[in-house]
Amino acid sequence: MTAYQDTTRPIADRVEALLHQMTLDEKIAQLGSFWIYEVLDGLDFSEAKARLRMSHGIGHVTRLGGASNVRPQQAARLSNTIQRFLLDQTRLKIPAVVHEECCGGYMAFGATVFPQAIGVASAWEPELVEAMTGVIREQMRSVGAHHALAPVLDVARDARWGRVEETFGEDPYLIARTGIAYVKGLQGPDLRAGIVATAKHFVGYGASEGGMNWAPPHIPAREMREVFLLPFEAAVKEARLASVMNGYHELDGVPCGAARWLLTDTLREQWGFTGTLVSDYFAVTMLQSYHALASDKAHAAAIALEAGIDVELPSTDCYGDPLREAVLRGDIREALVDVAVRRVLEQKFALGLFDSPYVDEGIVVFDTPDQRKLARDLAAKSLVLLKNEDRTLPLSKALKSIAVIGPNADVVRNLFGDYSYPAHIETLLEQQAEVTFDTPQPDSASLREIGDFIQVVSVLHAIREKVGPQVALHYARGCGVLDPSTEGFAEAVEAAKQADAVILVLGDKAGLTDSCTSGEARDRAVLDLPGVQPDLMRAVLAAGKPTVLVLVIGRPVTLHDLGDAVDAILVAWFPGEEGAGAIADALFGDVNPGGKLPISFPHTVGQVPVYYGHKPSGGRSHWKGVYVETPCEPRYPFGFGLSYTQFTIGNLRAPGEVQAGSGFQVQVEVSNTGARPGDEVVQLYTRTHGSSLTRPVKELRGFKRVALQPGETRTVAFEVEGGQLGYYNQAMEYVVEPGTLEIMVGASSEDVRERAEVRLTGPVANVEKTFGGRASVS
Repeated sequence: MTAYQDTTRPIADRVEALLHQMTLDEKIAQLGSFWIYEVLDGLDFSEAKARLRMSHGIGHVTRLGGASNVRPQQAARLSNTIQRFLLDQTRLKIPAVVHEECCGGYMAFGATVFPQAIGVASAWEPELVEAMTGVIREQMRSVGAHHALAPVLDVARDARWGRVEETFGEDPYLIARTGIAYVKGLQGPDLRAGIVATAKHFVGYGASEGGMNWAPPHIPAREMREVFLLPFEAAVKEARLASVMNGYHELDGVPCGAARWLLTDTLREQWGFTGTLVSDYFAVTMLQSYHALASDKAHAAAIALEAGIDVELPSTDCYGDPLREAVLRGDIREALVDVAVRRVLEQKFALGLFDSPYVDEGIVVFDTPDQRKLARDLAAKSLVLLKNEDRTLPLSKALKSIAVIGPNADVVRNLFGDYSYPAHIETLLEQQAEVTFDTPQPDSASLREIGDFIQVVSVLHAIREKVGPQVALHYARGCGVLDPSTEGFAEAVEAAKQADAVILVLGDKAGLTDSCTSGEARDRAVLDLPGVQPDLMRAVLAAGKPTVLVLVIGRPVTLHDLGDAVDAILVAWFPGEEGAGAIADALFGDVNPGGKLPISFPHTVGQVPVYYGHKPSGGRSHWKGVYVETPCEPRYPFGFGLSYTQFTIGNLRAPGEVQAGSGFQVQVEVSNTGARPGDEVVQLYTRTHGSSLTRPVKELRGFKRVALQPGETRTVAFEVEGGQLGYYNQAMEYVVEPGTLEIMVGASSEDVRERAEVRLTGPVANVEKTFGGRASVS
């Protein structure tokens, strides 16, 4: 046994012992990767191809499940085969890390598809998020995966950006608390049984010019620290985040993949991050090909390594022969390579790969009843009720007839977010599925088992199951999501005329192809419903029937007069495999919607970015706060969401005075004054008065989702930490200054029910930044 194989030694000692034995080729191999299909013949492992890709070892294997069509048991077998090759056919027997995507669930054949991230955030319940990623961890580990390229911690305030659906919304505090829960559930208490979480896209990716993917953002230094960096910092310091991925974009002329101030000075030296930094796909070579910063691939490798990127994904390019040749020429110091290799090896030891490289191929835990129940609970809690005129909802199951209309009514494919397996490998799945994802089928075919991927039903089918055969359902597709054809309008109008009530199921299709309207590189210049869907909606409304709009979407939409004309609006986001059932439950009152918006909905695209936490200057705050054409406030504000019952929030209790930098408790009572059980999300905001620089008009400091029976009253106690009230002064020091802190508690960022003032006394306090999160219910 060599020293690095001795399990009694500390990891640091084992790493140094192994690094000392490695040749330059073996070191460089640890900084690279390959796509799983690069070592396959069909679905079978090819030893000949493997020798070409990993004769000296390999750092990462890219998407064993997500870039192939292997079933779960095949994935476990393939993982073991790759590790066995490395242990049997390479000199130093270094196992590989298998990385995967898991934005809304593990992106692999047969894995549970949870709601997309923006829907998860709408639940405002971090405990559920941690439970979800606990399932993802269990599923990934069971097939031999170790590293997840999630969560997305980008702050999204521009709904034009296609990747809004992958985020947790507009507010850094909500993103931080949700992200912390996501990371904790994924990594678990010990990485030996956990999955490395990767926070991305570091940093400011969602604030791009024109809402365009990869475009540069323009973020001042203070706003960068207080808003865009904060969720990442929270994940590093509170959740022990193990990996970070750089963004594609540039910041003030420096691509993130080349920004040492960001990847090393801030992340490692200031925050104490000790994990691995992986490149976004192709980001290293893009330093030459896209940003024109590097003269060649060797130069790109040198820039990225110097900045702090440890592993090149998804396949070795610049970190292969170009890096090797540059080191041999003396252009890159081998010691710089050693720094990155050391981090990769440390993580492999921490994951337990050297001691337990294989998985039990007979134990694969995919999409169990308990896992599906969690997906159903999350889908139900992610639903946001935006409008309910004259208590249109819930609908009666005793209605004689209902029209179900729209391009998302009877298509299961559009229930999934962009980084779900059916969306990301759409073409591959369509080739093997008995039905295609986009082609509407007769209702008898609504229950679609996509190969043996997952069992999922459409909204139409779920409604039919809910109301039974005694209610006549009139279905019409009407139009496609993006298709300009109006040929189906007449059928849709006729269906509406025959019905007592209409359910319109409209919205987006997520993915990366041209037929998609949401997702990576699917940015929009208009936020109206895509294609001719607004025209369909207008035609159906003309029938004069009570109409409910169900929005299956990935970003805020602008509805204009149609939002006024419709009777009820339910936002479902991309609710995942159990989403249709959750929607039907809510439409007919078996579930009471309690979700809240994690991102503001504008009146019109000309308002963006529109968000609640703006500064006091500008049209949003003073008495002329209107555009010529539209109000300046959002159509539906951050934190907003209705219920089938009513709540009161009152009896706010807060101290009148505390020392600047000290924490305190805020208590408030919440009561269900209606006739139905329901959930209210109690939200705590503050505003700082008397500071040495301008502060936002509101900042979220705490929240708690509370389930209440009719007539029940409970007390919510928020622990406000002194360290979460700080900001960067003019000298860029993180401080709490004496002054007045306005306390606001309510049901949304605009619906403030109770206010109080806390005087912050004493001298300016230099404090350690903290991230809040403690709230209890009694």
